[in-house]
Amino acid sequence: MDLYLDTAEVSEIREIAAWGVLAGVTTNPSLIARSGRPLEPTIKEICQIVQGPVSAEVVSTTAAEMIAEGRRLAAIDPHVVVKLPTTVDGLKACKALSDEGIRINMTLVFSANQALLCAKAGAWCVSPFLGRIDDISWEGMDLIREIAELFQVQNLSTRILAASIRHPRHVTQAAMLGADIATMPAKVFQQLVKHPLTDLGLKAFLEDWAKANPKV
Repeated sequence: MDLYLDTAEVSEIREIAAWGVLAGVTTNPSLIARSGRPLEPTIKEICQIVQGPVSAEVVSTTAAEMIAEGRRLAAIDPHVVVKLPTTVDGLKACKALSDEGIRINMTLVFSANQALLCAKAGAWCVSPFLGRIDDISWEGMDLIREIAELFQVQNLSTRILAASIRHPRHVTQAAMLGADIATMPAKVFQQLVKHPLTDLGLKAFLEDWAKANPKV
């Protein structure tokens, strides 16, 4: 499973890209707005850092407008994946843009049927929102399981991008259930590497080494 950052903050992306494990980035209009920077130069810089898929989302609502905006976004950099909402107009735009060879991330997926429609429209990936499903007392991981089984049975190549990840356990569960990608905030990404027993073990090793090798 590839690991993505869900952010438009270039400093966060640079920091985690240096770990050597970052495969891509997802953004949305809210994240771009919070960054306080213009869309196009921000996306371009992120693409240059990551050298992997970077999702940039349209803000249009009609199919014709989404298609035009999607083409503009795709022209920013070859790494751009155009992000479309899972609506009827989004499906129309997905079909048109994917037929042109533009990779599409269909976002705001909350059911397996929506994922199936997106795959049939040519989506490169679908983004089920786990945390938001959990928020309404449903089980977000059940959706990942359903989509993974559906895509396998139907021999669909569309990727599953687990989104709205709230904590490290979400990452583990998504990987075990067959998600191809997990995108998460920098805070969650940093939590993946941390464990108190790792810190205690390292501390003990270094203390033992210092005792056996006292400095003169």
